[in-house]
Amino acid sequence: MLLVTKALRRLMTIAGILVLAIAVPTALYAQQSVNVGAADIGGVVTGASGPEAGVWVIAETTETPTKFAKIVVTDDQGRYLIPDLPKADYTVWVRGYGLVDSAKLTVKLGQTLNHTAVAAPNAAAAAHYYPAIYWYAMMKIPDKAEFGGKSNIPEKLSQSDWLKQVKNIGCIGCHQLGQESTRTIRPPSAPSIPVRKPGYGAFRPASRASR
Repeated sequence: MLLVTKALRRLMTIAGILVLAIAVPTALYAQQSVNVGAADIGGVVTGASGPEAGVWVIAETTETPTKFAKIVVTDDQGRYLIPDLPKADYTVWVRGYGLVDSAKLTVKLGQTLNHTAVAAPNAAAAAHYYPAIYWYAMMKIPDKAEFGGKSNIPEKLSQSDWLKQVKNIGCIGCHQLGQESTRTIRPPSAPSIPVRKPGYGAFRPASRASR
């Protein structure tokens, strides 16, 4: 019995040393502060499970001649640094996959600002922040058999021509498609959108179908 007790004590001591050897460097690394300069904003983003790596930190201001925003990504320890910002007060918040936007905090240059990441309550809330191209890529491509006058697609339009229009010749060549306004159907009761009629100074209401 005495031998068993001594063996257990020895194992517990070894386990404690191993845990300490692993924990100390990690703790020291996490405690490394972000070096925030006079024209910078920096800090650490943490969530329910600890540091949040790979999330966006957005700094925005309207105090510059035009609206200004700068975005950086946190490192493996949740640290971020937004450098070389124009002189102004900034609104700063966190955005990322699986999250909803964190509280928007106001900060001055040269200050350290830590953030708490907010997990999305459900998949729909998380998907709201996905980039436009994610939604655009979900578009269903008509099967090759549907071309050549076999459906409501114009007879002379081939699948390859259709794909060129969708991928790089049509609206997508100049405009972002897939954002909320292009994937949301407005209800009939929604207010009309004012559209300027060429050659006239006044605006006229336009229905959804006329756009």
